Amino acid sequence: MLSFGYIQKGLLFAYPPDLSVAQIIERLRSSLEEALYHFYPASGRLRVVTCEGGGITCHVEVAGEGQGAEFVHAVADGIGIADVVAADGQDLPKYLKDFFPIDHLAVNFDGCTNPLLAVQVTELIDGIFIGLAFNHAIVDGTSYWHFFNAWAEITRCKAAGNEVVLSRPPMHDRWFIGGYGEPPIKLPYSSASEFIVRVSPPPLKERMFHFSRESLTALKVRANRECEKGTISTLQALSALMWRCITRARNLPLEQKTTCLLAIQNRTRLQPPLSPNYFGNSINVVSTTTTVQELLEDNLGWSAWLAHQSISNHTDSAIRDLVHIYMKNPHFINLNTFDIHSVVMSSSPRFDMYGCDFGWGKALAARSSSGNKFDGNITAYPGWEGDGSVDLEVCLLPEYMSELEKDEEFLAVVSPPMKLEVLLGTSSR
Repeated sequence: MLSFGYIQKGLLFAYPPDLSVAQIIERLRSSLEEALYHFYPASGRLRVVTCEGGGITCHVEVAGEGQGAEFVHAVADGIGIADVVAADGQDLPKYLKDFFPIDHLAVNFDGCTNPLLAVQVTELIDGIFIGLAFNHAIVDGTSYWHFFNAWAEITRCKAAGNEVVLSRPPMHDRWFIGGYGEPPIKLPYSSASEFIVRVSPPPLKERMFHFSRESLTALKVRANRECEKGTISTLQALSALMWRCITRARNLPLEQKTTCLLAIQNRTRLQPPLSPNYFGNSINVVSTTTTVQELLEDNLGWSAWLAHQSISNHTDSAIRDLVHIYMKNPHFINLNTFDIHSVVMSSSPRFDMYGCDFGWGKALAARSSSGNKFDGNITAYPGWEGDGSVDLEVCLLPEYMSELEKDEEFLAVVSPPMKLEVLLGTSSR
């Protein structure tokens, strides 16, 4: 994952009525410092940072001068909750990248001075946005949201005057598949420039689309009826739908090969399974490929069954085989690894994003920065209302996005976004 950008996800909150901004910042800073001692006991310190730019003014919150994480307090003049939430069904605002700290820092892989973790708390007119940037070589999505939730739990405990005892303490034990021993593992490179690849995608349209529980239930029923197998999951059916609709929007030649790639976690698939609290990376990407003609002329159930098979085949033995292959020929994936005709499903609606309770109510929205974006990238989030709903962040070239939003199969499944007044009416305590 060294060639990938940082995982950059964040949560939008309304201001709690009983706390000042200064109190919020202090609570978040002190609890973050404690979270670091749980997750990085050898280097749990905050570092100083100063930055300005992009209409965001950043202030420094100092807690020691170690080489740990960075905490940035920023102010976004003239931007409110409605500006962020209104992005549902519309283009995501470009200033979202300014809500994340790594975009303010120089990327220098020769010296590699970036922190592994940086946090930015951005003041809006009527709320705050908490953005985390975590080096993807250190965590996957499971670990990312584990840390986010633990930080929130610590904040909540400290505010209530309770002893901090994490409900899910991180598991740091490392193990190596038989025959490869302990680190360091030597790689066949003499310089980082041989495997670090930075990709600058063309201008993209980035939009959020909402799928209600009822809509997804009907989609799953349809996929299982059409494939006549009865084992298609909701996410497999949704992935197949997006693969079909985006491929149709691209208007590719019928003989063109197209691929659907799905990020998949290994923890429960390994035997014995890894702890769900294992803190690190334990992921792979599985894929299925067919021609445009086969994908579009057959039904949704057929393409969903392809996705189902690729996931079902990702077993303990398959994971171990991938490790053996890697150790014989180490390589690094980057955004150029993905074929331009592919659709990539990343993140997961199973991640507990809206369970991050800092003590002032449920988040209003989850959003991401500009990192790791490319044509055909889809990021899955749980829907705000829960109950099996899903939000998808879709990145496409402008002409493809325009076609997707006219696609009849897509429009039959996508749901109206949550209204701002509903979010605001139930979010605060």
